[in-house]
Amino acid sequence: QVQVVESGGGLVQAGGSLRLSCAASGGIFSVYAMGWFRQAPGKEREFVAAISRSGGITRYANSVKGRFTISRDNAQNTVSLQMNSLKPEDTAVYYCAVDASTLYSAANAPGLYDYWGQGTQVTVST
Repeated sequence: QVQVVESGGGLVQAGGSLRLSCAASGGIFSVYAMGWFRQAPGKEREFVAAISRSGGITRYANSVKGRFTISRDNAQNTVSLQMNSLKPEDTAVYYCAVDASTLYSAANAPGLYDYWGQGTQVTVST
């Protein structure tokens, strides 16, 4: 069983930055692709960013491309999401997810992920 814990959420003004971190334990982190998703009130969970096992492949939702950067540190078993130029529409609960299948490099479908964190709230004010 893999445990996933996010941290780093908070309240920020539009145009500001936040850095989310995710720690995964209980498995072999370096073989997992990792992803970030978010869910706003009344909306479905949506893909934000994903990164392959080695970190060599990244994928972003169009809505965050150029503003968010996903990275990972396999020595520390962590993945991060640097969020710049935040907008009020980025307000959501952000979830870190583990793809333990080894079948995909950086999947964007939530159904392909096996383990999820509890989420961390990001609120962007105007």
